[in-house]
Amino acid sequence: MNLGKIFGWILVVAGVALIVWTLYYSFNIFTGKSDIPGPGFFKFETAETQTPVTGKTPVDSLDAQGLGNVIGEQLKGMLPTDFLPKSMNSGIWALLAWILISGGGQISNLGIKIIKG
Repeated sequence: MNLGKIFGWILVVAGVALIVWTLYYSFNIFTGKSDIPGPGFFKFETAETQTPVTGKTPVDSLDAQGLGNVIGEQLKGMLPTDFLPKSMNSGIWALLAWILISGGGQISNLGIKIIKG
């Protein structure tokens, strides 16, 4: 067995290991056993806004900020406060997992080509 075939097998094993690790970690995230790696790409801070005292309720005034505050207050009752950042971070992890799996496949494919010679 020459050095090229040994290097090819190393690439095949490394590519498969990358795919398996990514799938295992994704499964743990899906089942709730672990969190998304890293500090998270998206973080939103909740800011308390006060409606200025003008004699109008936010529903009566049709300015963009007042309407945004009303919609924000209604959404707080329906969705958890961390729903949007967690959803966006999950999307980023899914994209990263796809890139890692594709990269592992390419590494393994290169190793197979080297083995075949």
